[in-house]
Amino acid sequence: MTEPAIDEDGVDFEQLYQGNLGVGPHMPWDIGAPQPLVVELEDAGEIGQDVLDVGCGLGDNAIFLASRGHRVTGVDGAPTAIRQARERAVAQGVEVEFAVAEATRLDGFENRFDTVVDSALYHCLNEPARNDYLAALVRATKPGARLHLFCFSDELPDSFPSPFLFSEAGLRETIGKSWTITRLRPAVYASATTAADLLATNETGALSQPIDPEALAGLGVDERGNLQLPVWQLTAVRP
Repeated sequence: MTEPAIDEDGVDFEQLYQGNLGVGPHMPWDIGAPQPLVVELEDAGEIGQDVLDVGCGLGDNAIFLASRGHRVTGVDGAPTAIRQARERAVAQGVEVEFAVAEATRLDGFENRFDTVVDSALYHCLNEPARNDYLAALVRATKPGARLHLFCFSDELPDSFPSPFLFSEAGLRETIGKSWTITRLRPAVYASATTAADLLATNETGALSQPIDPEALAGLGVDERGNLQLPVWQLTAVRP
């Protein structure tokens, strides 16, 4: 069984994937392609053969990795996300195992993976859920497995719509208890949303607090005007 796909800020991801929360013209993280950071990791040979994409959303990272020859399982708590991810994989002729699963338990996936990709799930979990999640990842992986994790940095403005923002020290303290951190550095996460999209969302009442326009002005953008968001890029090894 899975729990409702609701984050600690009260966002119901199942409803969001169904298009019912008024977050703009498209999903803020649906760039229609794998995250560039994931592509860089695969190009550098840092992705193992058996991969868990946890919190896979619409599946673009999982599909990309499978297209490069990896055996990939993508899990998410939102059934609509998993259905759409399967449709994308079929449309691209790529074989990926997608499943609805609760990330803090990962029942049925014990001792299976040598690589985990967490592309912006971790910052949706409160402290007890983070501890359960990290323990579930240990159970789901083999000794020596690598965890690649991207989560929102405390360099983001306080009003940015994210349940949690993290410092380097906070990540080292929590993840370092059960994983050996080998890399932790600032990076940039590609989004599919503009500052104008987020400010328009202010008017819908979908956000728990208004966004400060001046704070958004300090964020980078890509060539299409989409926000480039500061994250931590963490790699850790399971002892």
